[in-house]
Amino acid sequence: MSELLPGHGGIDGLLERSRAGVHRPGPAEALEAHRLGALLVDIRPQAQRAREGEIPGALLIERNVLEWRLDPDGSHRIPQATGPELEVIVLCSAGYASSLAAAALREIGLPRATDLDGGFQAWAAAGLPTAPGGTPSLDEARILAEGRPRPDEVSPDRSPSA
Repeated sequence: MSELLPGHGGIDGLLERSRAGVHRPGPAEALEAHRLGALLVDIRPQAQRAREGEIPGALLIERNVLEWRLDPDGSHRIPQATGPELEVIVLCSAGYASSLAAAALREIGLPRATDLDGGFQAWAAAGLPTAPGGTPSLDEARILAEGRPRPDEVSPDRSPSA
């Protein structure tokens, strides 16, 4: 079993460092920033969005591909990833995973990346617009549009098409 490096403090320490010196907007402020052009990015898995609901207009980019889709210099970026000046507000369910994701975005060159304080739960509790969930993420929608089988639809004796 590996030991923690001195002063690192496990996940709580990592979370604290990811939030240090960063303004985390609440729901009303995030809504206004989104209206003014900030990207609101929902990183929750599709199943979780299906249970909890979604925010209309938020980009659905699951956590496992976030950096690749938003790196302005990356070959797998989305068109909205326009440059380092881009304001990005990441959200998850309660505002923990999104803090870590926003920190990763700052590390790849998006200094204005932050996360929604309290996540989707705080947004919904504030009475802000929500919609029924379950919409495919950007990547899932692309796979479906190309007619490729989803990973969960591929049988063990058949490999997915590239």
